[in-house]
Order: sequence, then C-alpha cells, then structure tokens
Amino acid sequence: MHPLDVVKTRFQIQRCATDPNSYKSLVDSFRMIFQTERLFGFYKGILPPILAETPKRAVKFFTFEQYKKLLGYVSLSPALTFTIAGLGSGLTEAIVVNPFEVVKVGLQANRNTFAKQPSTVGYARQIIKKEGWGLQGLNKGLTATLGRHGVFNMVYFGFYYNVKNMIPVNKDPTLEFLRKFGIGLLSGTIASVINIPFDVAKSRIQGPQPVPGEIKYRTCFKTMATVYQEEGILALYKGLLPKIMRLGPGGAVMLLVYEYTYSWLQENW
Repeated sequence: MHPLDVVKTRFQIQRCATDPNSYKSLVDSFRMIFQTERLFGFYKGILPPILAETPKRAVKFFTFEQYKKLLGYVSLSPALTFTIAGLGSGLTEAIVVNPFEVVKVGLQANRNTFAKQPSTVGYARQIIKKEGWGLQGLNKGLTATLGRHGVFNMVYFGFYYNVKNMIPVNKDPTLEFLRKFGIGLLSGTIASVINIPFDVAKSRIQGPQPVPGEIKYRTCFKTMATVYQEEGILALYKGLLPKIMRLGPGGAVMLLVYEYTYSWLQENW
C-alpha cells in the first residue's frame, strides 16, 4: 500500500495547480513519478513505516483494550466507551509514531531519483543536527499527528463496534466474515474522510516549506486556517482518494485480523 501513501503525501504538500510539477489526477501522479523517479520512487520513505508499523499497531490495539477496561469503572454507554477508548488509543499511538512520520514525509516529498535521495538514517540525523529532537525537529507536527490519529481511531473503533453490535451475527461463517469486513471497510473510509484535514496539516508542517529557511506552516489549526484561506476548503481534502484506497480496505483487514487472532488467543490461551 506504500505507493498510495507516497502519492497522498505529494498531493497534500502541493500548493498551486498551475505548477508544472503538480499532479492533475491519481493516474497522472503515478505516471509522473514512474517517468521521473522510476519504480523505486513509489517506495520513498518505506523504512520508517516498516520500523514503526508493528509497534504502532501493537500500541493501537493494546491501549484500546486498556482504555476500555479503565472506562468500565465509569458509568458510560458502550457506544461512548468504544469511542473514547478509540480516541485514547489514537493519541497514544501518535506519540509513538510521530518521529517516524517526520522522516517519512520528508523522504516522500523528495523528487530526486531514489539513488540521489539521502538514506533514512542520514536524513534523520540531518533533522536532529539542524533542528534537534523537539517540536521544531524530529517531533514537529505532533499536534497535527495527535489530531490525525486521535480522530481516526475514535471514529474507526467507535463506528466499527457500535455498528457491528447493531447488525445481527450471521451463522454462516462466510457471510459473517463479509459482515465484519463491510463494517470495517466503512469504518476506515469514514474515519479517513473525517480526519484528513489533520493529515493535510501534518504533511504541510512536516514537509518542505514553500520558501526555504522560512517556516510558514508551524501549528496544526493555524496551518488548516492558512490552507483554507489561500487554497479553499477542498485543499483540506487533498490526497483523499489514495488515502481511502489505502485505509478503507487496509482498516478492514486490520480489524478482522485483530478480532480473529484475539478470539483464538482467548480460546487457546
């Protein structure tokens, strides 16, 4: 799914449609990247997600279960419990993943050929040397990442478990699988639509600034306001199609694998 993530980031950081280097459509973006950067261009910034994905997902589901248990001591409806637990898991996940995101976005924004691009470790060192570990360096865009992951997980888990509990369980294993997959697909899609303004803000803050040496995009909500004022409301939804293509089915698969594995572990351990 990584090529879709590269394309999503490229759409989100491009500001002017009249720029000859801007992508006109999803197909055009794939064509231009292949022509100028070849096949490896679609895999720029692949190492940070590879390193972060397993601990990130472990944190997502582990903390979701823990927050659910903690919320059990409070008299909340199941619907609210799932939603708040999802929000908590997203905020926790964001803290873990943000430094990896900073490196990934910087590498994905680079339009040089793969051979001319700095290595992942080299680029991370470059950020630390110039800007440090803090909110201007390896942890810049943290607020936007908190918003992106918090909102996504809140909708993702809240919608999935609440809707799943409303629709009767099917005795046929195949139909039951399809029921869960369909709800998971909707969960990932709706969560992507709702949280994408935070994603655009994150890409603008963590990606290259319009004028080198001058920081235009600094904070989450101010970045959203700037994008809206200068480029219109639709600019806050740039990269939505590749994001949905990646996180719609991806979110469904992730929830199903988690549910079936969790059930198996409970039965056998």
